[in-house]
Amino acid sequence: MSERSRTPDQRWYLHPAQPDHAIQLAADTHRSPLLTQILINRGFTSLETIQEFLDPERQSLPSPLEDFPDLAITLELLINAINNKTRIAICGDYDADGMTSTALLLRALRYLGARVDYAIPSRMSEGYGINRRIIEEFHEEGVGLILTVDNGIAAHDPIARARELGLTIIITDHHDLPPTLPNANAILNPKLIVETSPYRGMAGVGVAYVLAVCLAQSYGQTRDLQQSLLELFTLGTIADLAPLTGVNRRWVKRGLHLLPKSKLAGIQALIQIAGLSNEKNLKPEAIGFRLGPRINAIGRLADPQIVIELLITDDDGVALERAMQCEQVNKRRQQLCEQIGQEAIEAYENSPLDAKDDRVLLLVQPNWHHGVIGIVASRLVERYGVPVFIGTYEDEAKTHIRGSARSIPEFNVFDALEFCKDLMLKHGGHKAAGGFSFEADRLDEIRARLRTFAHRSLKPEHLKPLVTIDAQAELSQLDLALHAQLDALHPCGMENPDPVFWTPNVQIDEQRRIGKGHIKFVLRSGTEKINAIAWRWGEYFPLPSPLDVAYRLKSNEWNNEVSVQLEVIGVRLPQSQSHQTEFVFSDRPYTCTLLDQSGTKELRIRNTKGETLIIQKGQKTGTLGKLNQAMQEVDVSQAPFYDLVKAAVNALKS
Repeated sequence: MSERSRTPDQRWYLHPAQPDHAIQLAADTHRSPLLTQILINRGFTSLETIQEFLDPERQSLPSPLEDFPDLAITLELLINAINNKTRIAICGDYDADGMTSTALLLRALRYLGARVDYAIPSRMSEGYGINRRIIEEFHEEGVGLILTVDNGIAAHDPIARARELGLTIIITDHHDLPPTLPNANAILNPKLIVETSPYRGMAGVGVAYVLAVCLAQSYGQTRDLQQSLLELFTLGTIADLAPLTGVNRRWVKRGLHLLPKSKLAGIQALIQIAGLSNEKNLKPEAIGFRLGPRINAIGRLADPQIVIELLITDDDGVALERAMQCEQVNKRRQQLCEQIGQEAIEAYENSPLDAKDDRVLLLVQPNWHHGVIGIVASRLVERYGVPVFIGTYEDEAKTHIRGSARSIPEFNVFDALEFCKDLMLKHGGHKAAGGFSFEADRLDEIRARLRTFAHRSLKPEHLKPLVTIDAQAELSQLDLALHAQLDALHPCGMENPDPVFWTPNVQIDEQRRIGKGHIKFVLRSGTEKINAIAWRWGEYFPLPSPLDVAYRLKSNEWNNEVSVQLEVIGVRLPQSQSHQTEFVFSDRPYTCTLLDQSGTKELRIRNTKGETLIIQKGQKTGTLGKLNQAMQEVDVSQAPFYDLVKAAVNALKS
């Protein structure tokens, strides 16, 4: 086996170093230049913006009533319903966002005296979102007002039916807007507000939280409610992978301090079952990898009522019983993911399909569980570096296929499904993920259509997992003091990822396989040594040495001693980065880098908007765009690119 075959096939993007700017900001903020370089990469380039990011409580928030056009009428409708004892019903969703949203509004409305109940559609038999059956059952039960959470923005037919039956209906959702909006009495959706609003990135639970707090304020009842609502907001926001920017960052930062000593019996029981009881401070990864999956597993494989009861009960016994159910179902979910994941790999590798050539993978097999195929799709994306569509048959006759899709940054799943919409029975989603169903005899047509779309969207260089790197560091810099400084970046998550560093040409020592396919080893550079681990990299054992290594900085506690450990996420055979410099062209600043990519020289020119022009030596065409998004091909022998490239080459020579 060659050395290259024993390392992951990745592409690296290194944020351009701005040492002078980083050093100046480090002096102004009394922080490490490594930290200020990360902040520059995130777009925080002045002392004021850095201070506001590091301390989000400094941010001046507009009233939600100013930003959400229908919030005032929503509050009026709910206040009237509560005061008149009108029956209210919540229609939620079966994922963590939808279930925490449902529990949050149930708690708030019941505390404020509302007569309120809820329903969640069946994942297996009905799929996502409010439907006619739910509407008509609510009507028969005497419900007067329906409140959707985390769904409803595209449910034209059920909402029209609700209005026809004389019901009041309020939509609270955060998904992308359809061309026309349903005829609801009021709609709360952050996609309807200005893009610059700090509320713009909220998940469904964020919309529910804003509504519940404003409603409680109307009754002067926020004191006893706000902590429990904030805990549920934090849990749902992180589990839904919402961006940790704007109000999400501000409120999640608060909520994470509350969770270890939660006043909610269900959250305390979940923390206990997940083995986090001794944690003084929870980080988003603890929720994302320990609490969130236990909640999501219920929505995937069991009855969402288990989670709703977990999150609304004040009885410690009931809470522990429901948390144990979450634990049992999550273990089953893990087993199914492992089993189906292995079957999917075998099915693909024993088939005539060629994911790299097709630039997309559509895989369909019988008897796979609908509830976990989305997770398996994500793992196949990691493995093969292409967008993955996984389906299974809905019926014994194998006439219908239903599935899930997961993507890479340059491929838009929703657009791909729209491209196939005349062949689909049902589809939906967003840029990174989606769901679909179609008649089984359409399989070959849809595979061909997806291949056409993928060839229009993707270039061969996109078909490698992307490792985005913040800064170069020496092993001698990686200590507990730096780790403590990096803590100021938390909470990290979507749109504010954990920082990634890289160190060139390090030796790999003392490596061994551990657990279920992980590698533990020691990195050595000169006299410096540091422990490292690479999760799920067992197939690359043993790693060659030396390597360029990309990693996250973690702390490891053992026998009451805390040390730094690196979580390796990328490696490559050593490459030399020959030169990097800044220059000005047409009164605009640029950064240019000359890379030697395994013998091929590559020039990269980056502007202040984060757009990068990439040209390989001897080529007349290059690619232009943001490296983690779709890039377009351009002719670099023509204006304005020719003069820009010439200026970059001259800057590198000087």
